Amino acid sequence: MNFEMEYRRLGKSGLKVSVFSFGSWVTFSNQLNEKAATELMEYAYDNGINFFDNAEIYANGNSEIIMGKILKKTGWSRDTYILSSKVFWGGEKPTQIGLSRKHITDGCHAALKRLQVEYIDLFFCHRPDPETPIEETVRAMDVLIQQGKVLYWGTSEWEAEQITEAYEIAEKFNLTPPTMEQPEYNLFNRGKIEKDYLPLYKKYGLGTTIWSPLASGLLTGKYNHGFPSNSRVYVKGYEWLKEQFESDETIQKIGKVKELQPIAERLEISLTQLALGYCLKNPNVSTIILGASKKEQLKENLGTLSIVDKITDSTIKDINKVLDK
Repeated sequence: MNFEMEYRRLGKSGLKVSVFSFGSWVTFSNQLNEKAATELMEYAYDNGINFFDNAEIYANGNSEIIMGKILKKTGWSRDTYILSSKVFWGGEKPTQIGLSRKHITDGCHAALKRLQVEYIDLFFCHRPDPETPIEETVRAMDVLIQQGKVLYWGTSEWEAEQITEAYEIAEKFNLTPPTMEQPEYNLFNRGKIEKDYLPLYKKYGLGTTIWSPLASGLLTGKYNHGFPSNSRVYVKGYEWLKEQFESDETIQKIGKVKELQPIAERLEISLTQLALGYCLKNPNVSTIILGASKKEQLKENLGTLSIVDKITDSTIKDINKVLDK
């Protein structure tokens, strides 16, 4: 299947990100060793992906260590790829958690060391911190940017009101505002991207780096008849995911996935590509973070680029009819 990578500006910044990016959550260290992770990152890079997503909490830092080793081994020029990390959960001590200036600073330095790079392109506040004033967080991020350790900062799973406050503080004190938000976005989780953040795109030019576009695999259809033995619901430390998948709410969602199947079949594409294509059609999505444990999965995901034109306004209406029941 032939496909050509598309690149979009990250919000109103001048940074061009591939519409599909590659993330290490769940897979690196937990499901993939360094050799397998290298193969996937090289395949992603060779096929136009230029953004690789990570976080201090992923595999308790081991995910960043693995990615750092791979980046050293590949020898890719630093100006050809974009690297992210996220700060919030750095450890169990009070000073290792949250968005205080201390933890943001320590978290950045630790990530730089694990990733073996001189700067981080995108640095996210992994969750809002109700115990730290947003002004303190904005100022801490601005300092890292002025020092050249971070190029752009953003938020993850913040409410629209919190992001707005960060922008207003930055404007008031002439500090660097957030560039992007990283929310969950998929057919079952559309509220923030499609409703809550609408004023932010227009007023501030907010970019988005969405995660879980396949709802942890639910939208691939592979859970329609139970849990495959190699699925992430059996990964140690992710028992919560199995519990979530066994809930009445998820059982209802699986029923809707089965109803989406005929739409995909009519277009002669997979359920995976239907779900990813829906996200791609949203102009407010800067990049879609993919998480794959096999090259075949990544190849199918990227193949969405070659069929996205099949997902017309009429198709989206059909999808919404199923989802809105």
